[in-house]
Amino acid sequence: MTACFAPAKLNLTLRVGPPQSDGRHPLDSLVCFTHSLGDRLSVKASVGLELEISGPFGEGLSAGPDNLVCRGAQILADAAGIPAQAHIRLTKNLPIASGIGGGSADAAAAMHALNEFWNLKLSQAQLLALGAQLGADVPACLIGQPVHMTGTGETLMRTGPLAPMGVVLVNPGVPCPTGPVYRTYDALGAGPALDVRPVPEISSRESLLAYLRAMPNDLEQAAISLVPEIADAMARLAASPNVRFVRMSGSGATCFALYDDEDAAQAGKNFVLEGLANRGFWVEADRI
Repeated sequence: MTACFAPAKLNLTLRVGPPQSDGRHPLDSLVCFTHSLGDRLSVKASVGLELEISGPFGEGLSAGPDNLVCRGAQILADAAGIPAQAHIRLTKNLPIASGIGGGSADAAAAMHALNEFWNLKLSQAQLLALGAQLGADVPACLIGQPVHMTGTGETLMRTGPLAPMGVVLVNPGVPCPTGPVYRTYDALGAGPALDVRPVPEISSRESLLAYLRAMPNDLEQAAISLVPEIADAMARLAASPNVRFVRMSGSGATCFALYDDEDAAQAGKNFVLEGLANRGFWVEADRI
């Protein structure tokens, strides 16, 4: 059996340009990953391709061939010219349609696990090219380290390690699918063409925070118009003790707050839970 971890992906920044002729949007995003918060995946032998889903967010999630995990496995098998034979077990700990790359991270983890399990020995460059067929976030999730994402998600530049910070993630328990958010963003009036610049040196905590304050998440207004509870989550995070920065991740609905360390993040989690008690919000603490 081969096991793999699929951490939550955070878009610390997200600038979005107007749609191209193919409908896809140019992006400019600083992406990082949580340390221990994420989905879990394991692979064992099978006569066919099977996906078993469990975990707190597994109910109602399709285990059919349209699932990104199955699609990633099939793409990998087709590229290698072998039958797709594996039993994949996915423990779904992250909310669905939540802007933290759950499905993309799961697909990336499956590709890594199957590359090892099937002894394919595909290089990272080969995996990235295959992963790009699945969606804009999959290549970044395959790298699993801080990257500057540009183009339509296919151009990735490693930034090096970020300053470690505590983080609290809050999701209102309401799905926020990417498509409607982008369509709302376009209807509200997408911004001008992106002026993409390299990410400066951000290895210290203060330089990272300064960069984040200077760069927006362009999708926040659109997402909040569809899921007003996002604003409630951000307000509660912003009121938490010793918070350094608050933002929505990706296309929502998950929001995050950064703190100087994990102890401060745990205190922030407790504060948020007190204020949002009995509202069905998902709240977790970790570090980046």
